[in-house]
Amino acid sequence: MSAAELDLHVETESERIARWRAEELERAGYSPDEAAELAARSDIDLHLAVDLVERGCPTGTALRILL
Repeated sequence: MSAAELDLHVETESERIARWRAEELERAGYSPDEAAELAARSDIDLHLAVDLVERGCPTGTALRILL
């Protein structure tokens, strides 16, 4: 099997960071879709997003605040 047939995707640094951010946001309580949306935005402070939920803010409200 050739390399072209394997069609390997090498994860970029920015993709690794977005994946890590999404994992942290899911761990805080965001749904996978919410986490992916927030993680893709480098202008959104991860710590603020996590802190809002940890302090009892519903994720829907946190999204409206952050976005």
